[in-house]
Amino acid sequence: MNKRAVGPFQVNPIGLGCMNICAVYGPPPSFDDAERLLLTALDEGVDFFDTAALYGFGESERIIGRVLSKHRSRFTLASKCGMQGVDLKGDGKKVRVIDGRPDTIKATCDSSLRSLNTDVIDLYYLHRWDKRIPIEESVGALADLKRAGKIRSIGLSEVSADTLRKAHREHPIAALQTEYSLWTRNPEIAVLKACEELGIAFVAFSPLARKFLCNDLQDIASLSANDWRHTSPRFNAEHYPRNLQLLNSYQQIANEVGCTPAQLALAWVLAQASHIVTIPGTASIDHLKDNVGAGRVLLSQAVLARLNETINQHTVSGERYNAQASSEVDTEVF
Repeated sequence: MNKRAVGPFQVNPIGLGCMNICAVYGPPPSFDDAERLLLTALDEGVDFFDTAALYGFGESERIIGRVLSKHRSRFTLASKCGMQGVDLKGDGKKVRVIDGRPDTIKATCDSSLRSLNTDVIDLYYLHRWDKRIPIEESVGALADLKRAGKIRSIGLSEVSADTLRKAHREHPIAALQTEYSLWTRNPEIAVLKACEELGIAFVAFSPLARKFLCNDLQDIASLSANDWRHTSPRFNAEHYPRNLQLLNSYQQIANEVGCTPAQLALAWVLAQASHIVTIPGTASIDHLKDNVGAGRVLLSQAVLARLNETINQHTVSGERYNAQASSEVDTEVF
């Protein structure tokens, strides 16, 4: 795969999102399985690993620190602050809290550096914009961390083009991360163009539509009780059967191209613009290798047009987030 720029770094355009090594989509893998997954990713050429203080309330960062710190020179490391687990009641049970105050951002970074067993984080995102705090203040704190040598570049996650421009005026932004796939097209409203104009990398998360585009999740009843997808309208009993009807035509296109459904989805994302990289997540080594193989799939303009017609914001049923999650992001909506 030809490498693409993420700020000052050159990375393979298919990285690894490391949320799946924690309990988000059902039970997490064992440490041994997570270790095998991360080391296999390195061996397969993955050189861009993405984690966050939120994932497993720090567990993802701790696993990466234990497994990959000895290989630190081989990859670009991204993590996130501004949304983490906090023990509000003092009972040992953490809840997710959005907090973009400068002091919190700096304390979270120090904790993440210890967990990741590294001296510096290459790309550090504000995971969510805390709308109580001007974006310039949160980005200013990240700029302080950069000047202190604790991070090398600054990113934002799930913000609008307007917020991105405000932040970029405070300090240059290296990357913006937002959900993007055939079934989530919101970045096409304004963010993709803004990133291109400003020279900012766009990092697409959930490019496989949380497994939907793998075409191997037919029955949502098979999901474990604590699976995040139960909170997503697109996976509920009303909308998911409608969405499944899109997959027959989609699978036919994959068959014609000669690739797997997952590879087709990733190849589509990467074909949209040269400033896009993507970070599919998985806990499966087989899926990891399949995803990496998407870098060898080239799609014709005719195939891209058929995909765009088959799965888009008009054909997909349901919103991507429920009301609570929607209120926490700043992204444009159709």
